[in-house]
Amino acid sequence: MPAETTSASPTHAAHDPYSALRAVDCRRLIVANLVSSLGMQMQTMVVGYDLYGRTGSAMSLGWVGLVEFLPVVLLVIPAGHAADKYDRRKIMILAQSLMIVASLGMGWLSWTRGSILLIYVCLGLTGIASALLRPSRASLLPRLVPAEHLQNAVTWNTSGLQIASVSGPALGGLLIYLTGQPAALYLLDALCGMSVVAMLSRMTPQFVPGAAKKATMGSLLAGFRFVRDTKLILASITLDLFAVLLGGATALLPIFAQDILKVDARGFGLLRAAPAVGALVMAMMLAHRPPMRHAGRALLGSVAGFGLATVVFGLSRNPYLSFAMLLLVGALDNVSMVVRSTLVQTLTPDSMRGRVSAVNSLFIGSSNELGAFESGLTAKLFGPVASVVGGGIGTLLVVVAADTIWPQIRRLARLSDALPPSAIAEMSEIPEPV
Repeated sequence: MPAETTSASPTHAAHDPYSALRAVDCRRLIVANLVSSLGMQMQTMVVGYDLYGRTGSAMSLGWVGLVEFLPVVLLVIPAGHAADKYDRRKIMILAQSLMIVASLGMGWLSWTRGSILLIYVCLGLTGIASALLRPSRASLLPRLVPAEHLQNAVTWNTSGLQIASVSGPALGGLLIYLTGQPAALYLLDALCGMSVVAMLSRMTPQFVPGAAKKATMGSLLAGFRFVRDTKLILASITLDLFAVLLGGATALLPIFAQDILKVDARGFGLLRAAPAVGALVMAMMLAHRPPMRHAGRALLGSVAGFGLATVVFGLSRNPYLSFAMLLLVGALDNVSMVVRSTLVQTLTPDSMRGRVSAVNSLFIGSSNELGAFESGLTAKLFGPVASVVGGGIGTLLVVVAADTIWPQIRRLARLSDALPPSAIAEMSEIPEPV
C-alpha cells in the first residue's frame, strides 16, 4: 500500500496509478465498498442456489430480481435527493444496517427451513437498503479526491468491487460445498456489513448541508432532466442499461450449471466468479495505463463484445468455453463501467451528484434485478438457451442503434475532452481530502 499523504498531488510528468489511494478517506471508502460487495455477492449467489434447490423453478430466480427491483424504482430518486441534502456517509451507514438485518433474517429462515415467502420479504428489505445506498455511495467518491484523480479513483473502486465479485461467489461455493448449509453464507454477509459500518464511521469527508432544496417534484426530477440534456451521459447509460437488461447469463447460471453444463457447487462458484475475474484483470490494466485515448470507441466496442460473448456462452456446452466467455463478459463490462461512471461523475455538478447518481442507479443498478426477472421469465417461456442467446443478439442491436442516434460517442477521445471549461473549473474547487 502506498504511503499515506494528506492529498494526491497532480502530476503531468508521469501517470501515477496509485494517486487516488494516497487519500485516506478514499481508501477507506474503496475498502468498505469491497467488503460490502463481498457480502452481497455471497448473498446473491446463495439466494439463487438455495431457492432453486428448494423449488426447482426458474421463476423462483426471476422473482428474486423483481422483489429487489421494485423498492429501487420507488425509492432511489428520493434517496438521490437525500444524498444531495444530507450527510452521504450517514445514509450509507443506515442502508448497510438494514442489509445486516435482512441477512440475519434470511440466515434464520434458511437454517430453520422457514417460509420462502419471508425470504422474499427479506429480499425486499435488501432492495430498500440498496435504493438508499446507491446514490450516496456513488456521489461520495468525488468529494474524497481532487478532480484530476477521479478517473483513477473510479477505476480502483471498480477493482475493489471486482475483487469482491471474484472472492464472493468462489468463497460462497466453497462454503456450501464444505458445510452443505447456506445459512453460513447469510451470517458471513451480516458480519461483512458490520465491518463496513465500522469503517464508514471512521471516515471524515466534508459534509456540505442543504445542497438540495426542499423536495419538490421539480427538484426530484432534476436528475432526469440533466441526464436527458447531457447526451454523452444519456448514451452511456442507455448502452449499459440494455447490455445488463438483456445479457442474462449470470442470472440463469444456476440453471446452466446444474442442467446444461453439469457442474457441482464448486464449478458453479467458479462460473459465477468468472465475470468478476475478467473485470478485475481489466480494471488493473486500466489503472496502470494512462487515460483512454479513444474512450467512445472503447465504450461501443466493449458493449458489442459483451453481447457477442453472451451469445457464445448461451450456445456452449463446454464448461471451459463457458468459463472463458464469462471472463470476456466481465472484462468488457468493466470497460463500459469505467467510462460511464467517470462521465457521470465528472460531467455532473456536486450539488446534483446524488440525484444524477440516483438516475444512474435506477437505470443501471436496477436493470440487474429487472434483467434477472426478464431472464427468468423468458427462460420459462422459451428455455434458458434462447433467453441468453436472444439477449446477446439484442445487445448487439442496441449498440448499432446507439451509434446511429448519438454519433458523438464514437468521436469522444479522452474522457476529459467531454468536459466544458466551466465544469473543469467547478471540479477544481472540490477540497482535497485530509
